[in-house]
Amino acid sequence: MGGWDTLNIPDQSGRTFIVTGANSGLGAVTARALAGAGAEVVLACRNVAKGERVASGIGARAQVRKLDLADLASVREFADSVDKADVLINNAGVMAVPLGRTADGFEMQVGTNHLGHFALTGLLLDKISDRVVTVSSGAHRTGKIDLDDLNWERRKYQRWPAYGQAKLANLMFANELHRRLTAAGSPKISVAAHPGYAATELQSHTESVQDTIMAYGNRLLAQSAEMGALPELFAATEKIEPGAFYGPDGWLGLRGYPARSSSSAASKDAEVARGLWELSEKLTGVTYNFGK
Repeated sequence: MGGWDTLNIPDQSGRTFIVTGANSGLGAVTARALAGAGAEVVLACRNVAKGERVASGIGARAQVRKLDLADLASVREFADSVDKADVLINNAGVMAVPLGRTADGFEMQVGTNHLGHFALTGLLLDKISDRVVTVSSGAHRTGKIDLDDLNWERRKYQRWPAYGQAKLANLMFANELHRRLTAAGSPKISVAAHPGYAATELQSHTESVQDTIMAYGNRLLAQSAEMGALPELFAATEKIEPGAFYGPDGWLGLRGYPARSSSSAASKDAEVARGLWELSEKLTGVTYNFGK
C-alpha cells in the first residue's frame, strides 16, 4: 500500500521556496516537485552551471542563484539578494569528505552542513514567512557535539564521526530554532527531515575506496532520490507539527514514505543545543532577530 508522495503535494501557487543544493540529488528532485505543484523555486547552488541545467528542465518557475555554504561571504551575498520567500529548505550537504577547511576555516562538514545553514537561516529569517526545513540524517545517531573542538582543530580528524556531528548539529539546530521561535511568539515554523538511505551523488565524494563500496550499497539497499526527497517535501508543504522530525516509515527509517521519525537522546539535549547555538553565533557572526 502506498503512502504520501508528490501527487499529494497541496497547490503551491503563489509561494516561493529556496532550496539549497538544488543542482543535484534530493535538492533537484525537491525543486522539480515544488515547481510542479505551482511554486516559484530558487535553486541556491554552489555549482551554478549544474543548477542552470536543472532549472532549464523545470521552466519559468525556477531561477538559479549562487550560494557557497562553505564561504560566509557568499552566504551573505545570497541573503542580500533575497527580498522574501515563504519557505527555506536547508538541503545541501557534504558527507564523509577528507579533512578540509571552508573559506572561514571551519571543518568542511560542520562548516557546510551546519554553520553555513545556520548563518543563511539567520540572515533570511525575517524574510521567510512560513517555515524553515532543515535536512538531517539517520547518521545523527552516531554524532557527538564537541563544543570545545567543533572544527576538529585538536582532535584527530575522522570523516564519519565528523559527518555524524554535522548531521546531529542540523537536527539540534532545527529543534533549538523551534524553541526560540515559540518563545518569541513567532508564527514561523522550524521542522527537520531526513531521507533515509537514498541513492544520490552525496555518496561519491569521499575520495576513497568507500565511494565504490557505497555505489554497491546504492544499487542493493538504497531507495531512489525521488523517494528520499519525500520527507523534506512533506515537511515543507503539509500541515505538520512544528519542531517535529520526519523521515521514511520503513525498516530502520531507511526506506518508505514520510512519517514522524524518532531521534537520538543527544538530539533532544536542550543545554547542548543552546551551547551549539551560542558557538554558532560566535563563529559565523550572525545573530538572529526573532521579531514576529
